[in-house]
Amino acid sequence: MPETPVFSSAAVAAPHHLASETGRNILAQGGNAVEAMIGMAATIAVVYPHMNGIGGDGFWLIRDKRGKVAAIQACGPSGSLATRERYREKGYDAIPPRGPDAALTVAGAIGGWSLAGEMAKALGGRLPLSVLTADAIRHAREGVAISASEARYRIKDGDGLYAAPGFQAVLRPADKPLQAGAIRKNVKLGDTLDHITRAGLDDFYRGDVGREIADELGRIGAPVTREDLARYRARTATPLSLKLPGVTVHNFPPPTQGLASLVILGLFEQLGVTRYDSFEHVHGLVEASKRALTLRNRVITDPAHMTDDPAAFLDAGWLAREAARIDMKRAAPWPLPADKGDTIWMGAIDNEGTAVSYIQSVYWEYGSGCVLEKTGITWLNRGVSFSLDPASKNPLEPGRMPFHTLNPPLAVFDDGRVASYGCMGGDGQPQFQAQVLSRYRLGMSVADAVDAPRFLFGKTWGAAAMTLKIENRFDHMVVAKLAAAGHELEEWGVPYDDQFGHAGLLVRHPKGHVEAVHDPRSDGDSKGL
Repeated sequence: MPETPVFSSAAVAAPHHLASETGRNILAQGGNAVEAMIGMAATIAVVYPHMNGIGGDGFWLIRDKRGKVAAIQACGPSGSLATRERYREKGYDAIPPRGPDAALTVAGAIGGWSLAGEMAKALGGRLPLSVLTADAIRHAREGVAISASEARYRIKDGDGLYAAPGFQAVLRPADKPLQAGAIRKNVKLGDTLDHITRAGLDDFYRGDVGREIADELGRIGAPVTREDLARYRARTATPLSLKLPGVTVHNFPPPTQGLASLVILGLFEQLGVTRYDSFEHVHGLVEASKRALTLRNRVITDPAHMTDDPAAFLDAGWLAREAARIDMKRAAPWPLPADKGDTIWMGAIDNEGTAVSYIQSVYWEYGSGCVLEKTGITWLNRGVSFSLDPASKNPLEPGRMPFHTLNPPLAVFDDGRVASYGCMGGDGQPQFQAQVLSRYRLGMSVADAVDAPRFLFGKTWGAAAMTLKIENRFDHMVVAKLAAAGHELEEWGVPYDDQFGHAGLLVRHPKGHVEAVHDPRSDGDSKGL
């Protein structure tokens, strides 16, 4: 049984140890949790390029010491040239996942850092941006060891990825496998980070860096223009909230799947499960996930085009009626198509009690694969979630927000505990979040809740079968009961696998100490003061 690291006053958790080191150092210099997260976001963008980057998007939940929860939506819309006609004329039946035609939305992460910086100052933060980004700039220029996670990563759609402009030259040559521990530099990315640190983050969209980005996107044929970048601003949003016995859980509103994450928890609560990792626990979460993800696909889109009120699905009466349709002895059929995605989740809690839950992503591994030559930026492919069918829930249109799997949660307990938690993994995110939080609520320690074996229903990361995938550490009696209930099982042959996400959990207790862990499946850890 793993021990839970306990810190006296503040902590961070990240999927790479260099990012958590950045966060701890910022806290030690008097920075608050938001400042620590900005620094961690910069570092992780350099050291974990297969899962995120500054050419991607980000979502923030921030709970300040007074208890107010704020959300920052740092995701960009489709470019002004991204029309269905453009893709049809090129012969596409669907948006390609790689290459310039996949680089069709504005990257919002840096805009989120900027808005988070304003919030950090309002919370008393005084550290200059140069302190927050110093580690990232150094790692990019001097080089950093390729992580074990990236080296073992199973590339999907390799032909399209390796053909993307700049990909092989900067990130991953096709003629030889990556070696964990080998040093890789991205000097141009370091220079870009240095420039926007000195000139201001706004320069990414409306300054010299913005001009360089737009010129190169135009040169390679991507449908995002200089005007699209100049118009972009990150914005605040109103979080969704779900009250459960003893705890209130917060998550992100559309265009993310935060609603699905909360609905899983709300439905599961109705089932009366009392023992973690029992048949009832796993089966109940799987069946709740089916209904929550089906709802997600039916209602969630760009908020400007939503026809349903997300809060209506968090009403106790709706949750009770929907939960009553779950058969606790048999698996329901599953017609839902699924998605794959790669992301990082990180958490931070400072000595005043401000808690941050943050997700940053380029969507699929390495995003579109396009690495911009002059800036070293890998551009996201979040626009692949659009459809070329005008009658779909998320049709491609210039200026429209794509659907996002990203959703950062926070939980506030009635007894004064505050939990920042989350996980990467595309469609798996709501399922993994529910497993971690439900285990903790049912009595597991922080470390055990993250370490315990996970399941994943559906198909993600390119897997072919719609099965209930489980790590091989589940009790064999539970596995037998799941099979008997009609679940089509696929047992993974290794005890810890990236397939089941990289999760983290931090809990601040009323007396001020913080328990914090990050996933043994990742290259990360927790650090604190």
